[in-house]
Amino acid sequence: MKDFFTKGRIALIVIIGTLIIDQIIKILVKTHMYLHDSISITNWFYIYFTENNGMAFGMELFGKLFLTTFRIVAVIAIGWYLNKMIKANVKTGFIICISLIFTGALGNILDSMFYGVIFSESTHSQIASLFPALGGYSSLLYGKVVDMFYFPIIDTYWPMWMPIVGGQHFIFFSPIFNFADSCISCGIIALIIFYSKYFNSSFQYLKKK
Repeated sequence: MKDFFTKGRIALIVIIGTLIIDQIIKILVKTHMYLHDSISITNWFYIYFTENNGMAFGMELFGKLFLTTFRIVAVIAIGWYLNKMIKANVKTGFIICISLIFTGALGNILDSMFYGVIFSESTHSQIASLFPALGGYSSLLYGKVVDMFYFPIIDTYWPMWMPIVGGQHFIFFSPIFNFADSCISCGIIALIIFYSKYFNSSFQYLKKK
């Protein structure tokens, strides 16, 4: 059994498993909720359906085609790096972290590449359908990324006595994100906490090859 769970197979299990979870969540939200519809889980956690053209956590910095192309290039680079690290027989935890980052990037690429083709448009009055008879809401590479996790842990107003921001609405944590985003974040945070020195040495290994 130990021989079965090689580092390559562990990476594959992480990639396939997290990618399936990411896409199931997105498809369920997309086909069951109106745009900007909200489901309250607790007073600090909501399923809030939104879409964005940009990067992780709804950021929009550059054009859509540039971002999709950037994601594809990034996934190829991360996949290449992951393959090298598996062959180098590095620590399993390190492989899992890189696999999570790879899967998160890949999950959002699928949205950008294909969702515009396979889904009808989500609006405030229309729930999207999968593989609509009249075609999708956009073309290949121009799909929108589906986000749904919203954690307004603190939702309050700044005290009136505070300069500049006094009386203004304040929310912590305001970004809306998806499972793929969380995979990327968790992978990066775990790398920084547990494998920062190991991460640097891995690049030294690549330079020698």
